[in-house]
Amino acid sequence: MSKHDKTHFGYTEVPVEEKVEKVAGVFHSVAAKYDIMNDLMSGGVHRLWKKYTIECSAVRPGSKVLDIAGGTGDLTLAFSKLVGSEGQVVLADINSSMLNVGRDRLIDKGVGAQVQYCQANAECLPFPDDYFDCLTIAFGLRNVTDKDAALRSFLRVLKPGGRVLVLEFSKPSNPLLSKVYDTYSFKALPFMGKLITDDADSYRYLAESIRMHPDQETLRGMMDDAGFVNTKYDNLTGGIVALHRGVKP
Repeated sequence: MSKHDKTHFGYTEVPVEEKVEKVAGVFHSVAAKYDIMNDLMSGGVHRLWKKYTIECSAVRPGSKVLDIAGGTGDLTLAFSKLVGSEGQVVLADINSSMLNVGRDRLIDKGVGAQVQYCQANAECLPFPDDYFDCLTIAFGLRNVTDKDAALRSFLRVLKPGGRVLVLEFSKPSNPLLSKVYDTYSFKALPFMGKLITDDADSYRYLAESIRMHPDQETLRGMMDDAGFVNTKYDNLTGGIVALHRGVKP
């Protein structure tokens, strides 16, 4: 097996074909407690990051939106209120456990018929060309094996003029913040994971996957290479998280 047949699962190098299965195992394990852990890990700040993403989306009544790796449906819920009865929101996730939790949660909240659900791989989206006005992926891109393929897939399904928004953990700009963040990620997160989900290893992987994700400028360059224009990013909470944006020409 050549080096090109391998990829990273956190800090571990694994065969490419095994990564999807391993990532699936992580999210099958944490799906039921995912929202609780998000609130604990971020002190609730993840809601502000997502709110900012929605404000930057330019989604309006009648828009078609794809929320890929949408998990438990935070963004989908907000978008469903914006697009109205004439619009459409698709909640898509590669992981069936996450998708089921998201669908049940949205049904409980009385989300209307404009929301559809799809188990889909970000690298090869099963949607027509030039279909969506907006595509979002929040805290999901770092788990994708071939990020370049995913970005090209995003471009294909967007309409000309459509927007992509990538909300993801990134690289803190302040060295002191970076050191504190590292300590928190590798000590506190696995401890909370063990306490809440009885699964320290999954949260250790999530911390490692953040460190292996491209930094802000690298990801922006990957979006440019995929064909997006007007790419830019905003650092949130000192660069712990970044929101990348691009437009399909």
